[in-house]
Amino acid sequence: MTDVPEKDVSEKDVSEKDVSEKDTGGLRERLVEVGVELVAREGAQALTLREIARRAGVSHGAPRRYFPTHLDLLSAIARRGFGDLARRVAAVTGDGTADPRTRIAALARVHLEFALGDRGMYELMFRHDLLESGRLGLRDTSLPLFGLLADLVGQVRTDADPRLVAGALWANLHGIAQLWSWGSLQLASDAQDFEPLLAAALDAHLGAVQR
Repeated sequence: MTDVPEKDVSEKDVSEKDVSEKDTGGLRERLVEVGVELVAREGAQALTLREIARRAGVSHGAPRRYFPTHLDLLSAIARRGFGDLARRVAAVTGDGTADPRTRIAALARVHLEFALGDRGMYELMFRHDLLESGRLGLRDTSLPLFGLLADLVGQVRTDADPRLVAGALWANLHGIAQLWSWGSLQLASDAQDFEPLLAAALDAHLGAVQR
């Protein structure tokens, strides 16, 4: 009797089997969820396709059914971050009854809290290659946050281009977040928290207020 050769199982075969078995549980969403958990625990550098697939319990080729490139999967994870940040901003900026400067301060504070509390996700969200690629409409989720800031700035700084002032303030917030996370600002300023730095940034870009 002639032995029948064992059929080779290709990565594609395994991937399709994985997808078929996991579809009912929403493999696409599971992969994104795993990525969100992984970036929170280990940082953006841990987000490889292979590691996400391993933790999701599928072959390393399976994610490509939903995310043809690594950038697609990273963009889907970053969208979750922008959605989370947008919800936090909406919660503190309220229904618009507060004055614009108060709302800017609340938005900026939430931005810093998010950046320092979820550093891996924050780093991923503002990666230039992701935003430039426009994968999965990522810019459509990031630009409204900046648009809100620019609109509020325009109500405070009627003497200047609000987008330029908002851009400078936005960059200032990123700088505070990054340098604070490194420990540099604490050493340079003797500040115990970021609030004095935030107040100084708002005064620098919006004009000083009596305190």
